[in-house]
Amino acid sequence: MKRTHPLEVTVALALVTLLVSFVAGPVPALLLVVVAAFVAVPVRLRRSFRGESPEPTSTTVEISPRGVSRREAIKRLGVGGAGLAVPVAVGGPTLIDSWKAEAGAATGPSGRTRQWGMIIDLRKCDGCQSQGTAPQCTLACIEGHFAPEPMEWIQIYESEMEGGGTQFIPAPCQQCQNPPCVNVCPVTATYSTAEGTVLIDQDRCIGCRMCMAACPYDRRFFNWGDPPVPPEAVLADYSAEHQVPARKGTVMKCDFCPEMARAGTLPYCAQACPNDAIYYGDLEEDVATNGRDVVSFSDFTTENNSFRLKEDLGTQPRVFYIPGHGEDVGRDPHDEGRLPTRWPWIERVKGAVTWRR
Repeated sequence: MKRTHPLEVTVALALVTLLVSFVAGPVPALLLVVVAAFVAVPVRLRRSFRGESPEPTSTTVEISPRGVSRREAIKRLGVGGAGLAVPVAVGGPTLIDSWKAEAGAATGPSGRTRQWGMIIDLRKCDGCQSQGTAPQCTLACIEGHFAPEPMEWIQIYESEMEGGGTQFIPAPCQQCQNPPCVNVCPVTATYSTAEGTVLIDQDRCIGCRMCMAACPYDRRFFNWGDPPVPPEAVLADYSAEHQVPARKGTVMKCDFCPEMARAGTLPYCAQACPNDAIYYGDLEEDVATNGRDVVSFSDFTTENNSFRLKEDLGTQPRVFYIPGHGEDVGRDPHDEGRLPTRWPWIERVKGAVTWRR
């Protein structure tokens, strides 16, 4: 139904006032003038007098840098309903600029911005079978990030090989250069930094989980309830680069530990690997290290026929794999299975034993 504009009503009342003044006299006409004056007050001004919000003048929804409530954002986007989603105007560059101001992009000897990448040598990965433990890269990541159960930010998959037997494939976030998750996030809670890492800001995340649906690697996790974390987690200063502590209603994932690299140390997973299978490095300076050996990033991946997961999707991951099944550490590919992952604080955090996200 078409809404009548206040100006149209004002003009009509003015004409009626003139007619009444001729027919009924000045007093009724004066009353009509008062009514016309009230109608002429702009709708937005009257609403402000009453403490109401003004009517929207555009179909674009402006979202503040700190986000809106989950219910309101989902309502505006039309998620889960029959309505169409409306365009969302957000300041993507503002978030990246704030990240730069807070963290500062690292530069190499050449003066160019670091571009973090990872190489996982599957010839050296045996799922920590030789150590008699669950994969230690996963355990170190859980301990370092206080990741709640059952989140494994770097998960070790046992994959069957075509000729028989299995191989272990560690899977962190692939840190795509063309990330589907970033492309679909309606509030820029997930974004790419100047260093190439893909991060999630829980302060902005509205829990719509569109990024999880878009990720082809299943490397994102959602907190449906209040996640149990050890007491020391509450002492941490929150940063999108170090998502501690976990929060209800937000998405989490491997953050690639760029703050550790800038400080001159390897990520938790690379430090903890007993077989030195994980290399971390800089694509821009063409260097990578596992803490023991230093290699040329490009030469090492090229000469060993590296591959990336689901390359055909065009996501351009920054995690490269050297083919193998643990042969360099004496693993028989027919030795299947590994010990299950355990969360080190599960017995001392209230609710952790029965927690189900």
